[in-house]
Amino acid sequence: MNRRIVLTLAVLGLVALGTRLAAPARVEAAPPAERISESVAVLREMVQQSDAEAMARLLKKAKGVAVFPSVIKAGLLVGGRYGEGLVLRHDPQTGAWYGPSFVTLKGLSYGPQFGFQSTALVLVITNDRGMQGFRGDKVTLGGDVAVAAGPVGRHAEASTDAEFKASIYSYSMSKGIFAGLSLEGAVIAPDDSANQSYWKTALRPDDALNRPAASGTITALLQELERLIARGK
Repeated sequence: MNRRIVLTLAVLGLVALGTRLAAPARVEAAPPAERISESVAVLREMVQQSDAEAMARLLKKAKGVAVFPSVIKAGLLVGGRYGEGLVLRHDPQTGAWYGPSFVTLKGLSYGPQFGFQSTALVLVITNDRGMQGFRGDKVTLGGDVAVAAGPVGRHAEASTDAEFKASIYSYSMSKGIFAGLSLEGAVIAPDDSANQSYWKTALRPDDALNRPAASGTITALLQELERLIARGK
């Protein structure tokens, strides 16, 4: 079955389960290498946007980043989101990257909504409180940590948030449009099977995020992150 169809059905299953957020536990998850290559493609598209400077400035000082190549949103009156991604920890003092830890995103949204939408998502994690949420079993955006739609534009005053009032700033790409995105209530949890597949051993998220990002498939993603950071200098 086409994977996009599987994901759409999974989201609809999530909607049917309401606030339990228990499904889809057995979706045909993308393997780590595919998730990394799709994340590279997302960042390459974002770095080309003329209004990405504010995001780049935040990323340069950030404590981490989460990339979800495709967050599927579908529903009828009540909507659901589901996405698979990865998290990297960043040391802004040395520029070093650690991880990745693979994760899933699930959430509900309310109000009139029909149909299907796929959105690429990047979360810029600005402080230790935000990063701590990704080291445990799960984190609820807007609940456990503050999340806000990220500022965009060449003259967007990221400096007005230099104190990083929000722990996480979100950016999205949908149909060529680059913008901030509200994610209140979405739950991000570890993807244990993907982490074991990548690291070849069972690792807790905290352990994965303490391992230096090694060479191999992750290298291209690190290069794109550094290329994006260079936009904010």
